[in-house]
Amino acid sequence: MSALTVVALAVGFVLLIGGGEVLVRGAGGLAAVLGISPLVVGLTVVAFATSAPEFAVSVDAGLSGYPGLAVGNVVGSNIANILLILGLTAIVAPLAATSRIVRVDIPIMVLFSLIMLVVALDGTISFLDGLLLFAGLLTYVVATIVISRRRGADRAGAAAEDSNGDDPVDVAAGREGEGENHSSGVGTSYPVLVSSALVVVGVVLLVVGARLLVTAASDLASAWGMIDLVIGLTVVAIGTSLPELATSMVAAIRGERDLAIGNIVGSNVFNIGAVLGITSLFTPIQVAPGAIRFDLPIMLAVSLVLLPIVFTGLAIKRWEGLLFTGFYAAYVVYVVLEAADHDALDPFSAAMLWFVIPVTVLWLIVLATYELGVLRSRRQVRERPTAAAEGRADGQGPSETVSDLG
Repeated sequence: MSALTVVALAVGFVLLIGGGEVLVRGAGGLAAVLGISPLVVGLTVVAFATSAPEFAVSVDAGLSGYPGLAVGNVVGSNIANILLILGLTAIVAPLAATSRIVRVDIPIMVLFSLIMLVVALDGTISFLDGLLLFAGLLTYVVATIVISRRRGADRAGAAAEDSNGDDPVDVAAGREGEGENHSSGVGTSYPVLVSSALVVVGVVLLVVGARLLVTAASDLASAWGMIDLVIGLTVVAIGTSLPELATSMVAAIRGERDLAIGNIVGSNVFNIGAVLGITSLFTPIQVAPGAIRFDLPIMLAVSLVLLPIVFTGLAIKRWEGLLFTGFYAAYVVYVVLEAADHDALDPFSAAMLWFVIPVTVLWLIVLATYELGVLRSRRQVRERPTAAAEGRADGQGPSETVSDLG
C-alpha cells in the first residue's frame, strides 16, 4: 500500500463529503424555489442527496468491474446508517419519531430490504431486477408527494375553519419537514441559477471523489488480501455514510431529533431503489454467495429491529443507541475475522448467535409488549371521559324536561 493510495483515499472521502454537502444545499434550494413541501423535501430530496455518494461509488464500481464493491457499499451503508449513525446520534441526544415514520416509512424500508434479498438469491441483480427496484422507488416518491399535498390541503382547510383543528399527526409531520430544512440547509432560499450551479458542482465533486475512492479501495483490497466485498462493507460504506452522519448529528444537536430517523430511513430506501436499481440498469451486478448468506439477511434483520425500537415510546433512547453501536462494532469484527479466516471466528460467532442476539430479541419483545400495554391503557383512559359524558347527557335529558314542566 503506497502513500498515493492513502492520499487518494483521504481526498476521495473529502470530495464525497463536500460534494454531498454542496448537493444537499443546491437540491434543497431548488426544492424551496419550486415550492415543494418541507416533508417531501426531507423524505426525498435530502435523502437522495445524502445517498449520492453511495450512488456515485456503486455506479463507478459496477462499470469498473468491481461488483462486490457496489453491493457491499449499499448493504454496508444501510447497516451503518441504522446501527452506527442512528446509534451515535441517539447517544448524543435521544431521537424522536413521528407516527408516519413508524406506520409508513420504516415498513417500506423493510419491504425494500426484503425485495433486494429475494432478487439477489440467484446471484445476480439483473436489468429487470433493477427496473423493479427503481420502479418501486418512483412509486414511493410519487405516493409521498401526493399524500403530502393532500394533507397540506386538509391542514389549510382545517385552519381556515378552526385554528385549533389541526391533526396532531400532520402537525408532527410538518415539524419534521421544518426540522429537515434547518438541519441541512434545505430551507435556504437560493436563486434558481445558484441552486443549479451548486447541484452541478456537487455532482462533479461526487464523481471525482467516487473515482478516487474506488481506486484506493481496490488497492487496499489487494494489499490486505481482502476481497472487494469486505472493503465495500466496511471502509467505503462508512465513508459514503458520512453525509447521513453529519445531517443526523446536526439535527440532534439543534434539537430537531425526529428528522434524523427520517433522513436515515429515506436514504436506505434510495440506496436500494436508486443506487442498486440504476446501477444494475447499466450493468448486471454479481452478488457474492457470502453476501446472500450473511450480509443481506443482516441488513434485513437490522431494518426489522429498528421498527420495535422506534415503536417503544416513538423514540430511540441513549441506551438503545449504545446497543446499536455495539452491534455495529460486532458486525465489523465478524466481517474482518471471516475475511482473515481467524481462529477466533467460531467462538465469536457462537457467542453472538446463542447468547447476545437471543437476549436482545427477547428484550425487544418484552419492550414491545410493554409498550402495547401502555398504549392500550392510554386508549382506555381517553375513552372513559367520553363514555361518562355521553351517560350524563342521556341521564340529564329527562330531568331537565321535568324541571321545565314544573
